[in-house]
Amino acid sequence: MTSLDDLPIRADLRGEKPYGAPQLDVPYALNTNENPYPPSERLVKALGAAVMDVAGSLNRYPDRDAVALRGDLAAFLNRESLDGAPPGAALTARQVWAANGSNEIIQQILQAFGGSGRSALGFEPSYSMHQAITRVSGTRWIDAHRAEDFGLEPERAVAAIKEHRPDVVFLTSPNNPTGTALPLEAIEAALDAAPGMVVVDEAYGEFRRAGTPSALSLLPGRPRLIVTRTMSKAFAMAGTRLGYLAADPAVLDALLLVRLPYHLSSVTQAVARTAVAFGDELLGTVGALRRERDDLVAWLRAEGLTVADSDANFVLFGTFPDRRRVWEALLERGVLIREVGPPEWLRVSVGTPDEMAAFRTALKESL
Repeated sequence: MTSLDDLPIRADLRGEKPYGAPQLDVPYALNTNENPYPPSERLVKALGAAVMDVAGSLNRYPDRDAVALRGDLAAFLNRESLDGAPPGAALTARQVWAANGSNEIIQQILQAFGGSGRSALGFEPSYSMHQAITRVSGTRWIDAHRAEDFGLEPERAVAAIKEHRPDVVFLTSPNNPTGTALPLEAIEAALDAAPGMVVVDEAYGEFRRAGTPSALSLLPGRPRLIVTRTMSKAFAMAGTRLGYLAADPAVLDALLLVRLPYHLSSVTQAVARTAVAFGDELLGTVGALRRERDDLVAWLRAEGLTVADSDANFVLFGTFPDRRRVWEALLERGVLIREVGPPEWLRVSVGTPDEMAAFRTALKESL
C-alpha cells in the first residue's frame, strides 16, 4: 500500500495532520459549537421549496457572484440588533462577500493578501484554522500570545504588530476556544498599528453579551478592516456551509482575483437566502443559549472549576492535570466535548437544557 510518505507532497505539509473534531455517534455531542435547535417544520418546507425552485436549472452554472444573497446578507447586517447597534453605516452588496463557510473566506483572504514572503499574525490560543490555512497558503504564521486571562489589551496587540509587521492580523471576537470578546479599543489600536489587513473573526458574534459591540461599527473609512461571520453557529445552518464578510468594496475586488469560478452552488445560495429570510426565527434561540451559557458558567464555578468568561455558545473550563482522563470519562458516559486549547482545559458547547443536564451529571461523576 502506498502511504502519504511515498508521495511528492510539499515539504511544509509533511508531518501535518488534517483539522477536525472527533465525529462519534454519542447521545450528547457537545464538541463543535453547533446550535442544538434544528429548523422548524415551517422552515424545512421553505428550504425544500427553495431547492425545488433551482433544481430545474441545475444544468446551468449558478450566479457566479451570488449578488442576491449578498444583498440579503447586507440587509441582515444593517438591521442587526442583538447588541442594539447596527453597522456604523448602511452596508450594500458591494461590501459583503460570501463563500463556502468562513474557512473559505479566510482562505481567500490569505490568497489575496498573504502568500510567499508574507506573514500573518494571531493571538493564541485562538481558532486553529487561522494558523492552518495560513500555512497551507504559503504564508508565514506568527504566534503572538494572549494574556493569562485570555484577554487582549490594546498595548499587547500593538506591541506584537509593531514588532513583526505582519501583512495580515487575525483578531477573534468572541475568541475560540476561550469565548473572550474584544473591546473595540483593542481592534482600533490594532488597525492603527497594522501595516496590512486586519481580520476580525466574529463567527460567534451573535452570542456576545448585551452591550458588547461588533467590529462592524468600525468599517466606515477603514478599507483594511475585514469582519467575517458564519451561518454555522447562531443561524443553526452548519450543514449549509455559508460564511460571509463585510469590508470595503476594494477588498471584494481583491477577492475576485482569487476566488474559484462559481464557488457557491445554486443550492447553497437558495438555502442560505431562505435561512436569512427566516433569520428572526433562527436567531430566536440565541437568548436561550446565552442564558444556558451563563447558568453553566455559574455552575462550573460553584463546582470549584476555573472558567473563562464567555461571549460565545461554548465554555472553556479547567484546570485538569490530566484532561484526557476527564474527556474519556465523559465520553464513557455518552457526552462528547472538545479537548482543545491550553493543555489543562476542556471546552463544552452549550446545548439544550436536557443536554446540559446530562453534561452536569456526567462531569460530576467523572470528577
